[in-house]
Amino acid sequence: MTSVASSPDQAFVHIERTDDGTEVIRPNGVCRGPWDEHHCHAGPPTALLARSVERLLPEQRLVRLTVELTRPVPMAGFTISAEITRSGRTVSTATARILDLDGKQIAVAHSSHLAAQPSTTSIPTVDRERTDPDRALPGPFPLAITRHGLVAFMDGVEIRYPDGHDATPGPTALWMRTVPIVEGESPSPFQRICPLADCGNAISRNAEPDRFGFVNTDLTIHLHREPAGDLLGSHVSSDWNPDGIGMSDALLFDAHGPVGRAVQTLLITPL
Repeated sequence: MTSVASSPDQAFVHIERTDDGTEVIRPNGVCRGPWDEHHCHAGPPTALLARSVERLLPEQRLVRLTVELTRPVPMAGFTISAEITRSGRTVSTATARILDLDGKQIAVAHSSHLAAQPSTTSIPTVDRERTDPDRALPGPFPLAITRHGLVAFMDGVEIRYPDGHDATPGPTALWMRTVPIVEGESPSPFQRICPLADCGNAISRNAEPDRFGFVNTDLTIHLHREPAGDLLGSHVSSDWNPDGIGMSDALLFDAHGPVGRAVQTLLITPL
């Protein structure tokens, strides 16, 4: 395991600004995915999509983000465009797109934002089980190797496993802490959980990547509460079917209890 403190990069990406003010996002080594040296892990770009729509609607809380990954996100760099598609007093929506440096669309995200109401004790709640990350043990990232052997996402995260869980295939729970998303910026709670949310297919894989590919073609994150802290948890189960289509379903949580869910559609390919 490589802890975040010893990562060779200080963040997943850095940003260059052109003369016209356009943000060109330049991935650092820890943004690289496990499959191809030229492609990003989708977690950090998902966080950047969240960043773009949160900036459009700062007075409302981002509660859902659905990302459709139509092409691999390039390590060479990319830009993001975003627009409000519905502006309401209590409910708004937005769309954001990742474009490669030639302007070709790589991914599109649709978001939902709600205006939080003043807290009131009259709203009934349910006590949920809490878990203590301090009792979890350090361990390796679920994928022990990449297909390219270069610095990658696993080098920018710290992993801890609660009792009874480890890096072997099957339903698994773990805690994760990552480097920041953007150099020089503190991520929002929603942005902070995005890299973990996109790891469900790896956390609960049913076989190792030297036998099967299990790439997600999309990711939907629902958060009913903003996660607290930088050490966040996920408990994931995956279903792989004989026709090569699967799904990863993750319960997301922090030290105070559940915060939401993340679901991925998976393309399973025997090697």
